[in-house]
Amino acid sequence: MKVAVTGASGFLGGYLVEELARRGHEVVCIVRKTSDTRLLEALGGQIRHADLSDPKSLKDATKGVDAICHLAAYYTFNGKKEIYHSINVKGTHTLIEAALENGVKRFLYCSSTEATGPVEELPGTEEDKPNPQYDYGKSKLAAEEVVRKHAKMGLDYTIIRPSGIYGPRNINDVSYWMITSFAKNSIATLFIVGSGDNLVQFVHVKDVAKAFALALESGDASIHQTYIVSDEKAYSYNQVYGMLAELSGRKAPKLHLPKLLAKLLIAPIQAVNKVIGNYNFLYNASTIEAVSVDRAYSIEKIKSELGFKPDYGLHSGLEEAINWYKDNGHI
Repeated sequence: MKVAVTGASGFLGGYLVEELARRGHEVVCIVRKTSDTRLLEALGGQIRHADLSDPKSLKDATKGVDAICHLAAYYTFNGKKEIYHSINVKGTHTLIEAALENGVKRFLYCSSTEATGPVEELPGTEEDKPNPQYDYGKSKLAAEEVVRKHAKMGLDYTIIRPSGIYGPRNINDVSYWMITSFAKNSIATLFIVGSGDNLVQFVHVKDVAKAFALALESGDASIHQTYIVSDEKAYSYNQVYGMLAELSGRKAPKLHLPKLLAKLLIAPIQAVNKVIGNYNFLYNASTIEAVSVDRAYSIEKIKSELGFKPDYGLHSGLEEAINWYKDNGHI
């Protein structure tokens, strides 16, 4: 199958291109002109340049393919609303229109469990009423609706919602900041907000790539379906910090702070970072709120319908990621 991957030069994109090529698919890598394509070229991917804001470039880039995996997005948790809309929502609409004009009906959309948001009844499922906390999650949810509405026009879509993705080659992302900041004894990792019993759920990047491949190769089974993709289980922040401590060789934090005090502690750092343009997810008041709720999800649907099973548990995955960060000078 000839498969186009938008955002192919990104973290997940590189692994998906690798997985699809390994399975014998011909991969078209849709990237912006400024993207680093060395890895993609080494994997044998065909490079096509396009931009989600440019309809003509998208129509040209999606010609002659059998399916599209749409990963490209404005991905940040503290960004600008207008860019979330123009890239994540409007850009998805423009891409789908271009695909359908070229007769491409198979469309796999990379959403996020941030479209689901924090959950009250554990574990969260695909059927839960969405409750996105961040504008990023709201934009992914809005883009999902754009995808679903095009089913009436013949789009055979599948929506995949990964939880927090981590693994080697991940730079300037939530898991990157969490792992590297912890290993460096940064202030934000010297304490735990509240009890530390709230739950969070991660997924290794290779497992997400496998999930996309399974959905692509499932025939009609995954058409018009939405799937959560994650590790088998969620962990408390206490447990996550315990694993990080074991694997990075430092002590786990024992200090627990209430939300208000934690916000006061990081506020000066957040202010300085804003002035100098140094963004770190850990140093934001919204992050204090985020770690005070539960993000725990069920993957029973994708397991039962597509035969998905994660290859990585959190401990083994973190060990691999930490070793990569050490080998590449990040910690």
